[in-house]
Amino acid sequence: MESKVSNGSGPQDERITNLLVFGFLQNCSNYNFHEELELLGRELPVPAYLKEDYDDELQTDGNRCSYSWMVGREVDSESQEEIIQDIARQLAQIGDRMDHSIHPGLVNNLAMQFMNVNLSEEDRRKHLAAALEQAMQTYPKDMEKEKTMLMLAMLLAKKVADHTPSLLRDVFHTTVNFISQNLLTYVRNLVRNEMD
Repeated sequence: MESKVSNGSGPQDERITNLLVFGFLQNCSNYNFHEELELLGRELPVPAYLKEDYDDELQTDGNRCSYSWMVGREVDSESQEEIIQDIARQLAQIGDRMDHSIHPGLVNNLAMQFMNVNLSEEDRRKHLAAALEQAMQTYPKDMEKEKTMLMLAMLLAKKVADHTPSLLRDVFHTTVNFISQNLLTYVRNLVRNEMD
């Protein structure tokens, strides 16, 4: 039995991961879950490109909050979101080029696992990790491992949602949790490097 170890992630990290995965799905070409993605976008915590109201982030002087969450300096949250969107867009372009190389049987099996309502979130995450491990075997080694894992995790989420659009919400949240648990440091560094 695994013990849960905190990876130090907080609400800001979750927000970044949500924006990254959502942005990736939004920027992928040829997908069948437009309505589900729009509904999901309404449920997410206030992404700037979807909602212009920042009621919960407005300071008393009317300015927007800024964060010093990881780079040791104040960063405007809107520019951070733009950077996350740019990263998501770039990863979606890579994902579109690699989309055909994920075996349909792998996607079918993963979709079947997500359809099992008796599975816990932890079990779903394990199935995603196993599918990701299989997909990693077929990918060229010319891209850094963490980047490949990040892109493939989001690409698997896209393909499962494409296969069965009603699974979008579940596969989205499982993918966000997987990335937060396994690739958070890489995502933080990716955003920080783009901000420098």
